[in-house]
Amino acid sequence: MALGLCRDCFSRIEDPAAHRCGNCNSSRIARHPELTELSIAHIDCDAFYASIEKRDDPSLADKPTIVGGGKRGVVSTACYIARTFGVRSAMPMFKALQLCPHATVIRPDMAKYAEVSRQVRTIFESATPLVESVSLDEAYLDMAGTQSLHHAPPAFVLARIARRIEDEIGITVSIGLSFNKLLAKLASELDKPRGFGVVGPGEARAFLAARVPRILPGVGPKLAQRLADDGFASIGDLQKVGELALEGRYGETGRWLAAVSQGRDDRSVEPEREAKSISAETTFHADLGRLVELEAELWPLAEEVAERLKRHHLVGRTVQLKLRTADFRLLTRRVTLPAGTQLAETLYRAAQPMLAREVSANRHRKYRLIGIGAAELAEPGKLPVQDDLFGKPAAAVDDPRDAAVEKAIDAVRDKFGSAAIRKGRGMGVGKVIRPGRDLPRSPR
Repeated sequence: MALGLCRDCFSRIEDPAAHRCGNCNSSRIARHPELTELSIAHIDCDAFYASIEKRDDPSLADKPTIVGGGKRGVVSTACYIARTFGVRSAMPMFKALQLCPHATVIRPDMAKYAEVSRQVRTIFESATPLVESVSLDEAYLDMAGTQSLHHAPPAFVLARIARRIEDEIGITVSIGLSFNKLLAKLASELDKPRGFGVVGPGEARAFLAARVPRILPGVGPKLAQRLADDGFASIGDLQKVGELALEGRYGETGRWLAAVSQGRDDRSVEPEREAKSISAETTFHADLGRLVELEAELWPLAEEVAERLKRHHLVGRTVQLKLRTADFRLLTRRVTLPAGTQLAETLYRAAQPMLAREVSANRHRKYRLIGIGAAELAEPGKLPVQDDLFGKPAAAVDDPRDAAVEKAIDAVRDKFGSAAIRKGRGMGVGKVIRPGRDLPRSPR
C-alpha cells in the first residue's frame, strides 16, 4: 500500500484511494510505496532570483519577470510566467525580450540572493548536518538516521522544511526524494514549482528508460549529440548495451554511462564543498578595444571579487583575467602571487599588466566581455608564502596603505550603501551592463 503525505498539514494518509487530505482537504498529496524509507533529497529553490524579486515587490506577482543583464547580457532567472513564453536561463537577453517583450527586467542583486541562500541553508541544517550546497539555490540533504531526532520519516521533515521556507523566507522550493543523488536531482524536476517528486529503487530503471540522455547531470550538449549520432536516443537505449560495449566506445565515460543509465550513483552527500575560485565578469553594451576603457571596467569587478573574498574570510593567490573577443573567442590569463590577497587594489594590479599586454599585442581586436577572478583560495594566513629567488620569504603583496584605504571605503559602504563612495578609476568612458549596478530597476 502506498502511504500518502499531506504536504500542507503533514498528515499521514493511509487510504490509497484518497485524493484529498481528510484533515485539511488539501489535494497536495505525496504518495509512494517507499515514502518512509528514502533519505537522500535534492531541494531546488523555484526560479530563485525572480521569486525573491517578486517577494520584495508584490506588484510583480502576476507579471512575467526576468532577472538578468541588458540587451547583450543573458537571462539569470526567468519566472514561471516568463517561461511560458519560451524564456529560459542563460538565453541571450535580446532573444528573451523578443519572446516576451512585455517582461519586467530586473538587474541581479547578488548580495541579496546570497543572504537569502544563507537563510535557506540554515533551515536545511536544522534538519541534518549533511547538507551539500551545489549553488545558491540548490542543495543535497542526507536525512538518514534523523528519524529519531525529528520523530518523523525524512519525507515528512522535508515537507515541513518546504513550509518553513515559504512562511519564513517567502519563496518556494521543489523537493526530490530518492535513494541516491542522481535520482533525487531528477525527481526534484518532476513537478515544479512547489514539487515533491519521489523515485524509489524498484522503479529507477523504468523511470530513466524513456528519458533522453541529456537530462543526466554530466551529459553536456557535445556528449548528448555524440550519443544521438551513435543511435542512443534514450537512456533505455543505453540500458540495453552492456558496460563493456559502452566502455569500448566511450572509455571511462562509457563505464559511467552504464552505471547512471541503470540508476546507480555511489556519491555521498558531502557537506564541505570548498569554492575553487571567486570571480566576476561583465558584458559590454558595445565592443571595447581601448586599454583605458577596459581598465575602467576591470576595476569595479576587482572590487566585487574583493568584497566577496572579505565576506567569506578568504584570500586568493592566483589572479585570473578573462576576455571574450567580439568574435566570441575566450581568452584567459593568470598570474600567481607570492602570497594571498583579498584587496581589490592588489587584484587589479595583478590583472592590469596581463590586460595591457593582451591589448598591446592585438591593437585592432575588440572585446565584448571582461572578467577577473581569484583562485587558490584559503583562509588568511593559511597559504604558504613563496620564497624569492634567494630563498627568503617574498615581500607581502598587499600595501598597508591600500589595506587602510579599502577598510575605510568598506566602512562607508557598510553604513551608506555600495554606491556611497567610488574610486575615480571605476568611472571611465566604457558603459557596461554590470549586474547589480547599472541596469535600471523596474518601477517600484
